[in-house]
Amino acid sequence: MIIDLLSAVILTASAAIVVAVLSICLGANPATRIRVAASLGFWFAVVVALAATRVFDNTVGFGVRGLGIAVAVPIAILVVIFARVQSARERLFRMPLWLLNGVQSVRVIGILFVVLYANGRLPAPFAPIAGWGDIFVGVSAPIIAWVTYKRARNTGAIVWLWNVVGLADLIVAVGLGAASSPGPLRLFYSTPDAFLMTTLPWLLIPGFLVPLLATIHIGTLIRLTTTRDSIAVEPRLAVQSIS
Repeated sequence: MIIDLLSAVILTASAAIVVAVLSICLGANPATRIRVAASLGFWFAVVVALAATRVFDNTVGFGVRGLGIAVAVPIAILVVIFARVQSARERLFRMPLWLLNGVQSVRVIGILFVVLYANGRLPAPFAPIAGWGDIFVGVSAPIIAWVTYKRARNTGAIVWLWNVVGLADLIVAVGLGAASSPGPLRLFYSTPDAFLMTTLPWLLIPGFLVPLLATIHIGTLIRLTTTRDSIAVEPRLAVQSIS
């Protein structure tokens, strides 16, 4: 269908934006940035291969439980890396905070959930809640990024709360998706189910974008919680420090 082809382009572009931001932020030099981009690109290719071979198909594959592992394990690995690897943690604390918030603007892809629901291809409550939640985060991300960049006073709590809401939206979306899919976790039996999310190009959302965006939220919250001056850091100096 045309919507699937257009969505494949949109999702790939969104993934490329996130990969570019993380590569620039995590790489201390061009060689490191290339390695980060290559690693994330390999992960992207694996997700595409998993979808193409129907690994998460409930009848011939691992089903929703496998998909849950595919979402949770990368998040856990990335969080552990940032928590345990000193160099990675230092890079996290030197990333421009406004850029970490701004990259969440790719979440406007939530409109795709709304379109799929309107076309009878995804169920409620999963699609409307996940879709509109992502749209809210995506539309508000540039505003939060601007506030962070301008170092507006007394905005730390707002930025913190916004990241909590953004992370909660992803958690709720994953939970509703699992509860709307065939398998032991299913709670909503409306037709259609959420099986579509295990196919191409849609698996790119839970299998790639969600783990990365959730980890970015977690990293941002760690910074805001452990440092009192995260909002006050001069963003231009922060950008220069990673070059």
